[in-house]
Amino acid sequence: MTPATLPPAPTPIFDRARIARRIEASRFDENFVLRLVLADLEDRLSMVTRAFSRAVIVAPAVTGLPAQLHSAKGPIAFEHIATASGPAPMDGEAFALPGRNYDLIVSLLDLQWVTDVPGYLARTRAHLAPDGLFIAAFPGGDTLSELRQAFLLADSERHGGAFARVAPMIPLKDAAGLLQRAGFALPVADVETHIVRYADPLALFLELRALGASNPLLERPSMPVSRALLGRAAEAYRERAEDQDGRVRATLELVWLSGWSPHESQQKPLKPGSAEVSLSRVLGRPEG
Repeated sequence: MTPATLPPAPTPIFDRARIARRIEASRFDENFVLRLVLADLEDRLSMVTRAFSRAVIVAPAVTGLPAQLHSAKGPIAFEHIATASGPAPMDGEAFALPGRNYDLIVSLLDLQWVTDVPGYLARTRAHLAPDGLFIAAFPGGDTLSELRQAFLLADSERHGGAFARVAPMIPLKDAAGLLQRAGFALPVADVETHIVRYADPLALFLELRALGASNPLLERPSMPVSRALLGRAAEAYRERAEDQDGRVRATLELVWLSGWSPHESQQKPLKPGSAEVSLSRVLGRPEG
């Protein structure tokens, strides 16, 4: 099985230099989203009945990443690759790992800042050994939906139109199809949704800035975020997402992808509509 022919790479929409500066200034190891993702990754790998001899974690920064996790067959030692910080960060769009024939590649919280997602996935697959596993986690399409709606309303009232102040994110319904398009076998996508609560909208705004996650787009609005605009967005946020105790909700949707580099030993997909393959079954499939 070979990857489908990919169209020319789209024009970049993310300011990766700006992202790198913000990640470098943040405390990525204190990122609560990273902690959630790492705990979930550990659970998922514990179901995999495979041993991995060459594994790598690709993430915006390497601080806080584990040197070792475990599958059902034993410990997995990881190399670490940074895409947005460190002395020699890797360009996430180019995605050229230092070697080939990895039997496990994990991408954590990086895909949301990649313009050419099909190209990224195809290049990832090219670095896997046959029957190698790829796992990715990234914020999904409903993440920060409350914030997006609040700024749309505030911009409409203050400036007479909408501006892109929150980055677009990959919806779950498209995720597995992107893996299949890149030539992965047994593609699976699922989602974990978390509701995070804050004392007020400003606390959310400040945390996003501290995590290096504020507006990453190359073409940022010509209208800056003024005090008046921020105040109206905060009001609109409260109108949509305030609980009875005065705290506000924020949606965090974490999408998980998994796919295997094709190999003749793999189970063959069923006919469309005949069944669904569960994530636990695919990740825990026996060797052979």
